[in-house]
Amino acid sequence: MTDIHTKLATLSRPKILLRAARSGVREYRRACYLKQIGGIPANLYGDALLDRLLAEEGELEAARKARDVSYRAHRHVTLWTAILAEAGRPLEYKMAA
Repeated sequence: MTDIHTKLATLSRPKILLRAARSGVREYRRACYLKQIGGIPANLYGDALLDRLLAEEGELEAARKARDVSYRAHRHVTLWTAILAEAGRPLEYKMAA
């Protein structure tokens, strides 16, 4: 992925989801969050890590939109918190109305 900030800026997510994630960025602890997310090695950094996080987030977003009973909002917020923290700063992303 050449520019993660450009990719993130093209995503459209609910305002409440991103607000919750942004509020968690200050408290972000890498090892704890990656362990909570599960399946993501702690030795990944940069674009490789963000690609994995975004792949997981894409699956959650699909489940959310499909109203799948397995969807967990807490997990979605945790993923977005990790994405924002790992991207380096909580930018203003395009939010769904």
